[in-house]
Amino acid sequence: MTMDDERLERAIAALPLEEPPEGLRASILLATAYRPAPAFSFFELSVAGSLGAVALWMVVLLVLGGGSLFVHTLAVIGSVVSHIFSNLAVLAWLAAGGATAVWLTLFTGFQPVAVASHRSESSSSR
Repeated sequence: MTMDDERLERAIAALPLEEPPEGLRASILLATAYRPAPAFSFFELSVAGSLGAVALWMVVLLVLGGGSLFVHTLAVIGSVVSHIFSNLAVLAWLAAGGATAVWLTLFTGFQPVAVASHRSESSSSR
């Protein structure tokens, strides 16, 4: 049995459908288009978390060993970092990675890590 468009539309219109709940459209819009922007971006939360972790690490070092352990730990970290960056292969790979990042940015444009949420603004042109 083949149905043409008119018969199909009449059959669909004759289906016993329930009415949507009251306020369904408004709740969908509030959850999607009119959702409030987050208080902090992903980058801000990452920076705050990293700074908090470093501050906690410093406090624990000071509590456990006092000043001498803290200074010794910072000296060890400094010597490891200087040893890593004195290796020419590491510097070459860092330069290659930086050049690749710049090249990709120039040809593809800046791509943010997380797209900022945009709230819909009501305008009179709708």
